[in-house]
Amino acid sequence: MNTVILAAQDPTLADFGKDPWWLVLGKIVFAFVFGLLATLLGVWFERRVVGRMAVRPGPNQVGPFGLLQTLADGLKMAFKEDILPRTADKVVFFFAPTISVISAVTALSVVPFGPKVSIFGHWTPLQVTDVSVAVLVILACSSMGIYGIVLGGWASGSTYPLLGGLRSSAQMISYEVAMGLSIVAVFMTAGTMSTSGIVAAQGDATQLTIAGQQIPAPGWYAILLLPSFVIFFIAMVGETNRAPFDLPEAESELVAGFMTEYSSLKFALFMLSEYVSMVTMSAVTTTLFLGGWRAPWPITLWSGANSGWWPMLWFFGKVIVLVFVFVWLRGTLPRLRYDQFMRFGWKVLLPINLVWILVLSGLRSIEDWQTQDRLLATGIGAGVLLLATLFWPSRKKAPEPPLQEQVNSRPHGSFPLPPMDLQVPPSPRTKRVVAEREPANVVAGSDSREV
Repeated sequence: MNTVILAAQDPTLADFGKDPWWLVLGKIVFAFVFGLLATLLGVWFERRVVGRMAVRPGPNQVGPFGLLQTLADGLKMAFKEDILPRTADKVVFFFAPTISVISAVTALSVVPFGPKVSIFGHWTPLQVTDVSVAVLVILACSSMGIYGIVLGGWASGSTYPLLGGLRSSAQMISYEVAMGLSIVAVFMTAGTMSTSGIVAAQGDATQLTIAGQQIPAPGWYAILLLPSFVIFFIAMVGETNRAPFDLPEAESELVAGFMTEYSSLKFALFMLSEYVSMVTMSAVTTTLFLGGWRAPWPITLWSGANSGWWPMLWFFGKVIVLVFVFVWLRGTLPRLRYDQFMRFGWKVLLPINLVWILVLSGLRSIEDWQTQDRLLATGIGAGVLLLATLFWPSRKKAPEPPLQEQVNSRPHGSFPLPPMDLQVPPSPRTKRVVAEREPANVVAGSDSREV
């Protein structure tokens, strides 16, 4: 009996669509409440961690450890005056924040929080739903969230919000491509686009054959597909408009970017969408690259680590670690210039991603070859890549000739140059002016002297 229960822990696509209506409603409410509570705690967590990094206390007055400070801020924003610009498109201006919030929360519907458990006698996965293209649903929700920012900036009828919305659209195009390409490596390795299937594929240790010996390797794609994991995380920070990539709301350039004309609850919704997106993308990263709800080593030595309700604890722990990295980046790195940001996405992340996918495809295609043939093919490929790296044409400018040589090569009749040693000779009038100066007499009482 135990064997049957343990074997049924990993949910499959066939396990979805069989729950009663009250159980489906409970899952939806749980995912929504998780997003809201994670936002409330995320704001408090960020302010406390950044305060700690800056040697400040952070919120500590409202509630124990300042936990109710975010709730107090939300109530304050709810009772503030709601200002509507005269030139704004009223309908779009109202619905733009809701688009961003709904898109961020919807992505949680395909994220697995745990294995199959028994809830009031019903065996059901701890996941709202799953489809064969669940990861594409996440990418679609991520893209739709940008529309709320773009429409909010356009509907404000002001210059700075419009520039912030345009920046956000360019940012989405640049980093959505890198994010999608990094997930391709996960599809190739797991053989599925289902989120529950990707978590199940990371459950077993990967067996590497070296010199005829089977050596177990970690199953997490963050280790096996390290370049994809690094690129995905960088692109994820850019997609969520978090520092150092928070250019659509750069206060030093655009006042507050796309949120400049928003106030009261509409501003709170935009703020909510940012933190929900941060938590959602942390959960997606955990699912795709960190084993999902599966326990990390050495907790896996315990036979019951991946059964029952315990996996939810491991899942939330990984999400908190990733949220801490978000906060860490904000408290550490300065904001990039816009041209640096775009150049990094198109000229660095995209080429590296394409080369990595090409290498991974080659390695996957020779898996069935003999050991010697695999080593020979791998060596030839590595040699070609090394030679291409060494002999790749450089764009460095030719060294400029010395300054004196440039001066000597100037054509006859050119404009005169200032002294090359930057030392200005003294004026010939200096001594004469000093000599002609009248002495000053200072009278102090009965004594006087010439100065």
